[in-house]
Amino acid sequence: MKLPTNLQNVIEQFSKLPGVGEKTATRQALIMANWDAEELMAFGESVSRLSMIQKCSICGLLSDENKCSICTDESRSYSRTICVVESTVDCLAIEKSDQFKGRYHVLGGVLNPLLGVGPEELNLNLLLERIDREEVNEIIFAINPSVEGDATCSYIKQILPDSVKVERIGFGMPMGGSLEYLDPLTINMAFTNRQEM
Repeated sequence: MKLPTNLQNVIEQFSKLPGVGEKTATRQALIMANWDAEELMAFGESVSRLSMIQKCSICGLLSDENKCSICTDESRSYSRTICVVESTVDCLAIEKSDQFKGRYHVLGGVLNPLLGVGPEELNLNLLLERIDREEVNEIIFAINPSVEGDATCSYIKQILPDSVKVERIGFGMPMGGSLEYLDPLTINMAFTNRQEM
């Protein structure tokens, strides 16, 4: 069976999203084919407006303006701590936990020579400028535990001024997790990051 060209075009566009295969894309496109014209126009308009999103000129988070809501938040302006993350998604996860009230810095990736991502491709110069300009005295790395993530943290630590305290968030066993299903590296990290009770 040959699908209508317009429907096939939508399926192809959905298939470009990470984790969306042809079956899922087809299912989503077929659901949308049953929407009325007003719903389709609103969806299309919201997608087209993604091109208007900017990166914050201070930290690199996605924003509607030149500066993001966190960088313009007066209650955070006195913080001398910056949490370094890989992407905006990581920042959103930390914000949902409501545990960190400082400022962020988005690298835009991690070091990966195989994919051509070196220090120049990351937002490192801006981080060093911020440390000096904002009198930052503490950096917290909230970068995923991987070979590339570990290498990125090590590299950045080497180029930071000695006056800056450097920490990395703990990793280990998730809440509600079961030891039998965890990989050895996760169990190792859980033991390494254990705390006194």
